Amino acid sequence: MANSEGPVGIATTDEITLEELQLAARNHGMPLEGLRYDVTPIGMHYLLTHFDIPEADEASWIVSIGGRVRRPFVFSVDDVRSRPVVTMPVTMECAGNGRARLHPRPISQPWLSEAIGTAEWTGTPLRPLLEEASLEDDAVELVFTGADHGVQGGIEQDYERSLSIPDAMRDEVLLAYAINGQPLPPQHGFPVRLLVPGWYGMTSVKWLRRITAVSEPFEGFQMDAYRLRQEAGDEGVAITRMLPRALMIPPGFPEFFERKRILDAGPTILEGRAWSGSGTVTRVEVSADGGVSWADAALEPSVGPHAWHRWTFGWTATPGEHELVVRAADDAGDVQPLDQRWNHHGLTNNMAQRVAATVR
Repeated sequence: MANSEGPVGIATTDEITLEELQLAARNHGMPLEGLRYDVTPIGMHYLLTHFDIPEADEASWIVSIGGRVRRPFVFSVDDVRSRPVVTMPVTMECAGNGRARLHPRPISQPWLSEAIGTAEWTGTPLRPLLEEASLEDDAVELVFTGADHGVQGGIEQDYERSLSIPDAMRDEVLLAYAINGQPLPPQHGFPVRLLVPGWYGMTSVKWLRRITAVSEPFEGFQMDAYRLRQEAGDEGVAITRMLPRALMIPPGFPEFFERKRILDAGPTILEGRAWSGSGTVTRVEVSADGGVSWADAALEPSVGPHAWHRWTFGWTATPGEHELVVRAADDAGDVQPLDQRWNHHGLTNNMAQRVAATVR
């Protein structure tokens, strides 16, 4: 969960490549029935591991703060644990969620719509550590470096992402060391990671090793990989916060291969979750006729300031074939599109979910 999986080309056919299948075997999405939980069980939370999971010894793990600071220092995981403790539920989504539904398809991790999860994270706020380091007046960004190392785009690199000073200083930004009441498992960034609520998951650098204050905007590979572009050479626009999305727990039961849903006629409660990192979800709409007509779902309070809402909708299922559609809107004025706008990297694909259902 987090870290880049930027595309390496554009598919010429709809067939998934062996390389994409290899990525899909390493990573996994959350089964949509997991939407029933306020807090996603650890094993169901989506997971993206970009390079290899690094070997980590908590007892010897050190994180450094340096660069454009007056008082550089290092700290251990025990030092982090000794600081004020914050625990909060946070919804995290991969920026590439939905990529596999684009035509033509950017070749990379072939997410459908399940690259999502809401965990209860425990850690300590980042800001007090930055204040202790005393940033120089010319510092404009902080670069966060993970221990995961590999090659992408022909460049050997550690995984690195940056945040502006104001974004990094927000109260909710944590150095996290536990998830759902347990120490971070290796695949989720053990022993300590960055957590940036509201932003797409690539921002929350795992296996954190260094925090470096810099006087110029950081232009590392993983910053360039997450820009919204129509063509490979475009300057693009930086991707930051999650766009609104609603997902439905597919009703009834599935046909094994196609996952088409089968259910009996009569009153049915449709339910799911909705979230946004760019605002607050204000509306969830449901359609039972492929998006021709819409009705409002009941929206419950979120499980936390940075976490998803549960929604429910009463539907009288009639015999026949139906296409169920759900979409969310937020107070920033964003509404999920019915058809996804294509982009070169296959990012921020928040088109409305469609579920085919046979009512018998």
